[in-house]
Amino acid sequence: MSRTLVLSADAIAKLDLSPVAQALPELTTADWLGLEQQVTFDIQWPRSDDDPRELAEIPEVRLWFIRLDATYPQFPLLLDWQSGELARYAAMLVPHQFSRNEGLQFNLEALAIWVNHKLFSFAHQFAAADVVGTSRLKNFAQVLGFEIDPAFFELISPSRQ
Repeated sequence: MSRTLVLSADAIAKLDLSPVAQALPELTTADWLGLEQQVTFDIQWPRSDDDPRELAEIPEVRLWFIRLDATYPQFPLLLDWQSGELARYAAMLVPHQFSRNEGLQFNLEALAIWVNHKLFSFAHQFAAADVVGTSRLKNFAQVLGFEIDPAFFELISPSRQ
């Protein structure tokens, strides 16, 4: 069941995360995993017809997403990966270029740093929620173009902390 989060220009301008909390109350509970890969965004940021920028190139929009990611670090797991929401979310946080011919091109080093940061964060959150296995982590990395060596997951397992 997909859930669309409507993000108004006013909320973006005010760095207001209340639309997220209102639309997805599970985020503040242990039930957030029930939203896995279900969330899409409807970003309502006004642009003139002659503005060629993608939403991820607009500083106000990016700043809102930076705040979202800092407040709810698990958010990328909730996005509908099939519809491209994870790539769009990553573009809000990771340096990239957009080409009309080749599409979104991330700075690979910056993307690798962000993916690893998220893997550490997700592994910690999963351990706290008693979620076992690494398939979600592997899938997250794969969607963004990374293959993770299984030994990496042994290094970050809760038993090694």
